[in-house]
Amino acid sequence: MSIPLRNTYFGLRHGESEANVAGLIASDPATARAGFGLSDRGRSQVQATAVLQRAALGGAVVVTSDFARARQSAELAAQVLELSPPRVDTRLRERWFGELEGEPSTRYDEVWALDRDDPAHSEFGVEAAKAVVARLLSLLRDLEAELEGATVLLVSHGDPLQLLATALAGRPPSAHRELEPWQPAELRRLEGALP
Repeated sequence: MSIPLRNTYFGLRHGESEANVAGLIASDPATARAGFGLSDRGRSQVQATAVLQRAALGGAVVVTSDFARARQSAELAAQVLELSPPRVDTRLRERWFGELEGEPSTRYDEVWALDRDDPAHSEFGVEAAKAVVARLLSLLRDLEAELEGATVLLVSHGDPLQLLATALAGRPPSAHRELEPWQPAELRRLEGALP
């Protein structure tokens, strides 16, 4: 049975990061919490998105991944929108890509192909798509219990946002790449219900 959402949620993918520019997978908290922050272009992208979405995001509660690229995006968006400083929640972190850490980002395709067949797989030591969904839904359940009628901006990464949107739409994690991929600094409303 699905549960209607009490709050309005938006997902914001971080702006272009140094890892994006280098074409590298950066999912290890040991390096990504402090390193691989936003590029100059990424900062400009986030500012532009915040300005364009000012009406939708007025008064929003901002919750962000602790990775530098997401945290910097959240801080910048909050500043532009004159919102309270972002809350940090590790459940919004990038998906862990295990042995593929530091590899070319083209290797994401290998993981996504496996996701389609088995969203519980942990090939290469990656965090299973199902596990990412579980941690994100845990965060949403906590926010739903705490807030009512709020606008919430979740600042995260491509895979977590794809997986969360898929789950809220009532679709299995294996279908997450059927959504249009989130671009850097792209904002989307997260619609649906808690499964």
